[in-house]
Amino acid sequence: MSMKTSSKNFQERIDVQMQNDVMLHTVAHAQGLMFENRQIAADKLGNWEQWREMGKDIRDHVLENLDYYLQQLSDNVKKNGGHVFFAQTAIEATDYIEKIIKEKKAKKIVKAKSMVTEEIGLNQMILRNGWQVVETDLGEYILQCDDYNAPSHIVVPALHKSRAQIREIFKDKAGYTGTDNPEEMTRFVREHLRHDFLEADIGITGCNFAVAESGSISLVTNEGNARLSTTLPKVHIAVMGMERIVPTFEELDIVISLLCRSAVGQALTGYITALTGPREDDNCDGPEEFHLVIVDNGRSDILGTKFQDILRCIRCAACINTCPAYRHIGGQAYGSIYPGPIGAVLSPLLGGYDDFKELPYACTLCKACHDVCPVKIPLSDLLLKHREKMADQKITPLAERAAVTVFNYVNARPILWNTSVKIGARIATGLIKKGKLPINIGPIKEWTNTRDLPNPDGESFRTWFKNRK
Repeated sequence: MSMKTSSKNFQERIDVQMQNDVMLHTVAHAQGLMFENRQIAADKLGNWEQWREMGKDIRDHVLENLDYYLQQLSDNVKKNGGHVFFAQTAIEATDYIEKIIKEKKAKKIVKAKSMVTEEIGLNQMILRNGWQVVETDLGEYILQCDDYNAPSHIVVPALHKSRAQIREIFKDKAGYTGTDNPEEMTRFVREHLRHDFLEADIGITGCNFAVAESGSISLVTNEGNARLSTTLPKVHIAVMGMERIVPTFEELDIVISLLCRSAVGQALTGYITALTGPREDDNCDGPEEFHLVIVDNGRSDILGTKFQDILRCIRCAACINTCPAYRHIGGQAYGSIYPGPIGAVLSPLLGGYDDFKELPYACTLCKACHDVCPVKIPLSDLLLKHREKMADQKITPLAERAAVTVFNYVNARPILWNTSVKIGARIATGLIKKGKLPINIGPIKEWTNTRDLPNPDGESFRTWFKNRK
């Protein structure tokens, strides 16, 4: 199952997105707003660095004892009357869900927002079978109406769309006749989806965190759609990445406090929901049947490696909201359902270098993401490790490897280096005119398209420094 969202190569995707003025404006505006709100919410909480350290410790503890907590979670879900399925691959996960849908003879499925279901390609499986699936999260619903346009953000999937564009999508695909007023469009979607909740046979959600102690799953949302998707249909299927566990509700309180503030700058989102199994005999609300699908899909291969820190991620997108590369190329340029710094690290691990070898280079290594990550993931360090690994495996382009080899050889020999920079300074004087080179190919062209080179004076730095001692 591929995590790719585009058949174009990385450079083609970048070229397209950098010409998209609407996307550039909406992303820049949203980044500034979310970053500012996150900082305000963090300051109000107080002792933010201590909270980050607690979050890091909780996530590390779970990863170091993941087998224990997975077993505890599974046992407690079953005690509560639920079913648990461990899926080693994306195909195993979708096959299991397909089996349930067929057994229940379901025709309509409602879904709440879930990145892991995007990861395993769940919608594609449902549509192949001719069943109807309805995305009930507002952002995901917009993208579904827009011919399943790929999400561009982990928290705000339709971030790249303007109000005017969304109005046109609703007009063309859903018969909307109103204005581009957000409240009016939201009211239209709410009324449009209401009958889908009532008619659905199965509700599918993700899982922000599962509580091992009680066998509960928690959902963090700003819309009521997740509660409707889990209580009205007779069957609820929750899909979670295997690492998304906390030991008890005490730890859940801490990680959700970090998540809400880091994601949307709120102390709490509109809805924090904890669900424990199917409904009991004396209850009138809730599903008759509950299934928890725990997805590996490459995560166990990351455990115990130098990339294990990435599994601490709580999917808050704070790194995306502060990333200068994301600001200029947008989420869809990454070609993966996981964009931004988190995607640049995670996508090659889950999807392989064949599809995502360019992503570790989609970073300036400014380390801004280090400062905002609520669980202290060293994202830029992990990107450097990707680059090292690709170099060791000779995945990087031959010309790049040859250039680095020559540079290392010359740099390791002081006499040769000194001679080279002196000669190079003289040659550069004749070649660089008005900040440009006469030959513009490859990386040189990309660099000089947006920058001017400094005009040289024929003197190397060491010569300049020596003459001024």
